[in-house]
Amino acid sequence: MAQETETLLQLLAQHEQQILTEWLQEAGAASTRTSEAARRAMRSEAEEILKAMRTALQAGVQADDFQAPAWAALRQALEALSRTRAAQGQSAGDTSQFVLAFKRPLFVVIQRDMAGQGERQMALVWTMSTLVDRMAQWTVTTYQQTREEIIKRQQQDLLELSTPVIKLFEGVLAVPMIGTLDSARTQVVMETLLQRIVDTGSRLAIIDITGVPTVDTLVAQHLLKTVAAIRLMGAECIISGIRPQIAQTIVHLGIDLQGIASKSSLADALQLAMEQQGFVITRTK
Repeated sequence: MAQETETLLQLLAQHEQQILTEWLQEAGAASTRTSEAARRAMRSEAEEILKAMRTALQAGVQADDFQAPAWAALRQALEALSRTRAAQGQSAGDTSQFVLAFKRPLFVVIQRDMAGQGERQMALVWTMSTLVDRMAQWTVTTYQQTREEIIKRQQQDLLELSTPVIKLFEGVLAVPMIGTLDSARTQVVMETLLQRIVDTGSRLAIIDITGVPTVDTLVAQHLLKTVAAIRLMGAECIISGIRPQIAQTIVHLGIDLQGIASKSSLADALQLAMEQQGFVITRTK
């Protein structure tokens, strides 16, 4: 075990409670704006990090080899900290600042206990500072990964919410499309619609594109793929919401919608669907 590592381990063992208390004070746990629940959570996080750090130092691993297996518990503790803070909406800067606040109480202990040992003191300060910096960097990296995962999950949730499959009546489903169609969204629509066709035994699906601002070659290809998938399931499809501008665009692009029923409005598509299903609409008055 390197001399600096051994000395750091001894200082942590001798002054753990003092270091922990001053660390939390430096991190703002003593602020009147911090709730009691938040204080307890911060203390628990700090204690877990200190415990993992002692375990790694006892294994004799060097502080600059942060990817070593002995540091795995500490990395996991920091990852848990980052994920919790990210889920709470705190920034990466706030998360790393909590870890960096660990430096000051360590500096105080080193300065006091090693007074007059300038060379050893500087070596220990460098070892400790390097370790804490790596810890803070790890939290930032994990925070960014966590935020990306959260954003992707939210995007997926929004896609699913923005593409509802509605059962209009027996045997007929409708999918109102709103916004721009891309590959990811079309895939969600296709999977959701096909599953609903299986679940309900529907024979007809209406895809309403009234809310789609523009139709280009890519959008048309997505629609054709969806229609093809629906037909493979033994159902038929009607496309509604074909406005004059969209009709002209489809013609100019040379897109072939032959064999696919299309209507200018959802009401017309619904009427056609009812006729195909054998329903007759009559007025009672």
